[in-house]
Amino acid sequence: MLTRKEFIQISLETNLFFQRIMKEHLFFIQTSLPSINESEIDEANTLKKSFEALLAETVIFGNCAVRNEVLQSNEIVTPFTLRAEQISSKLTGASLNLEITEAEYDLRSDPNFNYTQWLEEKIYNINMRSMNLLEEVINLKKKLLKSQLECEIFTTLYPLLIEHILREAELYMETLKSLQNRKLPDRTRCDDLNFWNQIMEEHAEFIDGLLDPTEEELKETAEELAETFEKILEERCNKNNEKEILNKSLKATENIRAFKKAGTEGLLACKIRSIIIPLLGDHVLREANHYLRILKEMKN
Repeated sequence: MLTRKEFIQISLETNLFFQRIMKEHLFFIQTSLPSINESEIDEANTLKKSFEALLAETVIFGNCAVRNEVLQSNEIVTPFTLRAEQISSKLTGASLNLEITEAEYDLRSDPNFNYTQWLEEKIYNINMRSMNLLEEVINLKKKLLKSQLECEIFTTLYPLLIEHILREAELYMETLKSLQNRKLPDRTRCDDLNFWNQIMEEHAEFIDGLLDPTEEELKETAEELAETFEKILEERCNKNNEKEILNKSLKATENIRAFKKAGTEGLLACKIRSIIIPLLGDHVLREANHYLRILKEMKN
């Protein structure tokens, strides 16, 4: 059973990370569809704005209440997030609430913070509203995937990418449901290692597929990173090899994080030939930062 402080803190940290991830998934869906799919574009845009409103509220409650390690991990925002949003919004014409990002840069941690019953009730409410929105997002992603696989819709997102962002939404939902019952999700370390190693492998594969064919060196690195995570997954994590898998995952994630960071910088400076929008570069960098923080906590 989680204490009040644990419930508030973990809920806020989970929402600060995943609410942004979800609203960016919706931005990617919105900007990947042709104009003929007006209803799907409008639905993605409406859900995106709803998640932005919720995130803006979460940021207010999160100030001083979250752990310093989470803020320092750069999983909430990176030094590149605001610029990536500005460029991506300008290139696509799709709106992004930049004030949220500016507020997130000002987030602080306070070890003497008072976790009150009033705040506990507010966070419970935010979790419920996140779950309600999340249900709609999951349904939209499932609908898009089905339409795409049945050749009834065109989108520039790979089917695997839609499955990928659907899995992330389902993990977020699973986490929130557990938190509302004052528990952590019933997942083993191996479950978490397998989940995020697959996410990292697919990120490398997506990057490889979205880079221009002339970017041979970057494509080769992306392919090597994907193969590294694939090999780790093939070892099938269990209680006997968990420590070894953890160490290998940590090293591989540090490598892909460095690759993503350099890639995001290159995209922002317009020095990489690709069809990768800068916000996608920053998005996958934040997910690597998130996983790296989880791995370090496991190791300690």
